[in-house]
Amino acid sequence: MIAWRYIRAKRAEGGVSVMTWISLIGITLAVAALIITLAVRSGFRYEFVDTILGANAHITVYDAGANAGSARVISDYDARAKAISTADGVVRAAPLVKGQVMATGRGRNAGVEVFGIRASDFEGIRRVIEPQEAYGDWSRFEEGIAIGSGVARELGVGPGDKIRLISPNGTKTPFGTSPRVAAFEVVYVFRVGRYDIDRTRVYMPFEKAQDYFNREGLADEIEVILDDPENIAKGEIEVMKVAGNNVLLWTWRDSSGAFLQALEMEDNVMFLILGILVLIASMNIVSGLIMLVKNKGRDIGILRTMGLSEGSVLRVFFICGAGIGVIGTIAGLILGCLFAIYIDQIFDVVNYIAGGGVWDPSVRMISKLPARLEMGDVMSAISLSLFLSFVVTIFPARRAARMNPVEALRYE
Repeated sequence: MIAWRYIRAKRAEGGVSVMTWISLIGITLAVAALIITLAVRSGFRYEFVDTILGANAHITVYDAGANAGSARVISDYDARAKAISTADGVVRAAPLVKGQVMATGRGRNAGVEVFGIRASDFEGIRRVIEPQEAYGDWSRFEEGIAIGSGVARELGVGPGDKIRLISPNGTKTPFGTSPRVAAFEVVYVFRVGRYDIDRTRVYMPFEKAQDYFNREGLADEIEVILDDPENIAKGEIEVMKVAGNNVLLWTWRDSSGAFLQALEMEDNVMFLILGILVLIASMNIVSGLIMLVKNKGRDIGILRTMGLSEGSVLRVFFICGAGIGVIGTIAGLILGCLFAIYIDQIFDVVNYIAGGGVWDPSVRMISKLPARLEMGDVMSAISLSLFLSFVVTIFPARRAARMNPVEALRYE
């Protein structure tokens, strides 16, 4: 009761309501900023990893030596893919033909990477079959090609249009190698939300890709999809057991591990920086309590002479500071969660005010700012705020408890 009266007391009554509000607002904003940052961090990692796992091979199997006159091609791809598919944890193993070519359409050019894949395996590419946006009919895949939305935008084409693919490794003639040119109908346009995929990826039926890239009876690699891609070490061991001799494995962590490590390091640094921000906000509680103890010196002296123990006085002022911390943390929790939930709408407003171009997918690799609330992140933010609020409150509360009542009442 005493602590509550002190918190809501006006300055004219010896309270520090202005400092109380400053402390409350500071902690609220600090906790909200910490939750928002952790949510964006979690969302960014989730989207980044999900686009990798949903649109790329979890493990890629290459032939380690020369085969059929070409390096790193697989001639027994069907038998090897069938063997790999029997490994524990493997969902699908599919042979691929890959190549980089120039795509032209409507007088425009774009460099693309072609993935030759069977229609049955194409259906298993989750982020392509269930993308953020799609145009056309993927069930007609065997009749043409599927392209990323970035490729379609660069060439100015859509479903039903035809584009030409030009490969420098074409037909050999007495005058040199003639580039191979072939026209294909675009039957499906997808947007997975990852810039480097949408901007370069083209899917072609496997047999057509073999013919186009002079890979008759050959595959460049075998794409392996796991049921638990996060446990990639176990998947590597299982695949290696059945993949045969002279093979090389390349996992999704090999291709993106450095970026994920950079994300993790940045996460830790950001948490530390924002933790310091919460500490600074909590220090406002110390200032407010010191002023409150000074203003309430006479009250402390009277309460002590009436028999109130040091522990009771300490609890009064501890509750004052801790109460501000708890209320500020709860308010910051609500504000941060609401911001994270409605971040798309808020960011649209920011983007409109800034005149557009705030988010560049070519730099950040994903098409929008993600946010994902994780219980662990929210609890970390709450625990840090409450811990710091309680710790910094102890010192001015002990000062109040140790105040000599005679000295407090000497000049009263």
